[in-house]
Amino acid sequence: MNVKQRLAKGLKRARDFSEAMLSKYTSPKQWTHQVHPAANHALWFAGHMTVTDNFFIGALDPSKAQKLDDFDKLFGMGSKPTFDPAAYPAPEKVLAAMRERRGTLLQILEALPESEFEKQTALGNSDFLPDKLSVFELAVWHEGIHSGQLSVASRSLGFPPIFG
Repeated sequence: MNVKQRLAKGLKRARDFSEAMLSKYTSPKQWTHQVHPAANHALWFAGHMTVTDNFFIGALDPSKAQKLDDFDKLFGMGSKPTFDPAAYPAPEKVLAAMRERRGTLLQILEALPESEFEKQTALGNSDFLPDKLSVFELAVWHEGIHSGQLSVASRSLGFPPIFG
């Protein structure tokens, strides 16, 4: 398995795990359930994955990034989740955006020659994202961090674990 295949597998596996957890959420109250007033909830998670994948897309191919002002305010860095479902778009809209942005990120990966992996991103030099390969590695890691938070919220609602 080459590097590109490993990255694609990691991105898909992380998202499949997240999607399995998100499939359990059905009511507005569940979608915005917080285990603590400052904790992230499932709807914030889905929106945050959208915004973050869009950021990664912009780092790789700015022409494919979208202007997501409303999502950035609700789900971007520094946003504060609230338990009020009325403060957010419908879960179906957020999930559709999350899926579309991950699909675009995977398309970029598929089209990117491996010889480009060591080249810097459109953001320029950065210790955070020193090259294009690091964008895909960070996408998997980032989703793992937040899916752990989602797992805690899911278990607090009584949902069974995905594995087990």
